[in-house]
Amino acid sequence: MAKTSEATTLWRGDLMTGSGTTSLDSSEAAEFAVSWKARSTDETGDTNPEELLGAAHSACFSMAFANALAENGTPPENIQVTAAVSFVPGTGITGSHLLVSAKIPGISEEDFQRLAADAKENCPVSQALAGIPITLEASLA
Repeated sequence: MAKTSEATTLWRGDLMTGSGTTSLDSSEAAEFAVSWKARSTDETGDTNPEELLGAAHSACFSMAFANALAENGTPPENIQVTAAVSFVPGTGITGSHLLVSAKIPGISEEDFQRLAADAKENCPVSQALAGIPITLEASLA
C-alpha cells in the first residue's frame, strides 16, 4: 500500500519580491519561510526548494545506506550525509552532491565504497532525481 506524504506552500506576491511558507503537513514537524532571494543569492534566513530537496535526498540516502550496511553484516554506528543541491537561475537544478562520513566497524574500504555507490543509485530520491547528475564523496570516519 502506498504512503502519501504532503507539504503545502502558500506564496504571496510575485516571484522577485514575494515570499511564502512551506509546511510539512503529514508530520506537522515544521513550517519554513521560502523566498526567491534565498533561492538565488547567498542570503540566509529563508529556505528554498533545493535545500528542502537536499534534506529529502540526504535522509533517503542515509536510510538506504544503513539498510545495505546492515544486510552486509556491518551495521553503522553513525552516518552523516550532506546533500548539496545546485541551482542556476534560468537553468534549474543542476545536480546533487552527496558528502558522506560514516563510522562502520569491521567494513573494508572496498565494501564501504561499493555499498555507498549502490545506495546512491537506488535510494528512491536518487531515482526520482535521475534527470540530474548525482555525485558521491564517501569516507570512513
